Amino acid sequence: MSSSGSGQLSDESDSNMQPAEDDCERLMSSLPVEKGWVDRLCQFQGFWISPRKLRDVLTCQRRFQAQHTDVLLVTNPKSGTTWLKAIVFALMNRFRYPFADDNHPLLSHNPHVLVPFLRAELHVDGQVPSPRIIATHLPHHSLPDSVKDSPCKLVYLCRNPSDTFVSLWHFTNKIRSNGSGTEAVSLEESFDQFIGGVSVYGPYWDHVLGYWKASLESPERVSFLKYEGLKEQPKVQVSKLAEFLGRPFSSEEEANGALDGILKLCSFENLSNLEVNKTGTLASGEDFNNFFRRGEVGDAKNHLSPHMMEKLNQVIQEKLYGYGLKF
Repeated sequence: MSSSGSGQLSDESDSNMQPAEDDCERLMSSLPVEKGWVDRLCQFQGFWISPRKLRDVLTCQRRFQAQHTDVLLVTNPKSGTTWLKAIVFALMNRFRYPFADDNHPLLSHNPHVLVPFLRAELHVDGQVPSPRIIATHLPHHSLPDSVKDSPCKLVYLCRNPSDTFVSLWHFTNKIRSNGSGTEAVSLEESFDQFIGGVSVYGPYWDHVLGYWKASLESPERVSFLKYEGLKEQPKVQVSKLAEFLGRPFSSEEEANGALDGILKLCSFENLSNLEVNKTGTLASGEDFNNFFRRGEVGDAKNHLSPHMMEKLNQVIQEKLYGYGLKF
């Protein structure tokens, strides 16, 4: 992991442990900056992030208090985050909200609303029901200390880097074009940046390896899933996930079709066709429908040239294969 851009905030802050404005400005002015896919990115603690999100990360690292029953869902952006949120929410809440319930929250709420992203305010008692399901894109080494020191569970969903890149490129251009008239970023320019490690929460390789190593060191705490495996064997993978989370399916549930019901409820076909996901908007401004694009395994070959695929495969072998991680 590169040590550049690892600047730390000073201990000066207000009584609520909020980073002072001048502290943030001083830190950001000292960090390496690159042109990003949507806006500029700064390198902090070895990964790239937009300046507008840096304050949230700093505050979260200082203030978030993990609970031992927490479940953290971690992904590199566009690796199946929405799908994972839906599955784990339905899985963890299946007795409170049976999959066949016409009033199931997933039928009227976007998964990103039901499973919030990690932020400092979540430490407030009762803001998120326990056991809390929380999502993040943060690299492992940048998680709040309270998470690292807690027995809470981490579920990491990894996706083939070529498909991750293509999905991120599509999503980025949706964001750029929504009401702004901003010109689309070219595939070639984005590819060169991705290969060079400059992508939001990247480098991709470091992000994946951080959680891969953590899963090998602490398999009881960190579950490392592959998007491709979840697509190929959804029942097997979700059943294993339920066991990891301490919520295994009983024989009675299996007989009643609970696993199949959850997978159908959380399927792309179902979620993408719900009215809430066609018309709703996040508080941050993104349209819910931007988060639904059919993620076919191997789709990258329909967008990347043979030369690009070869170059990316070379980087994959160089960065990941030595650690036993293959796609």
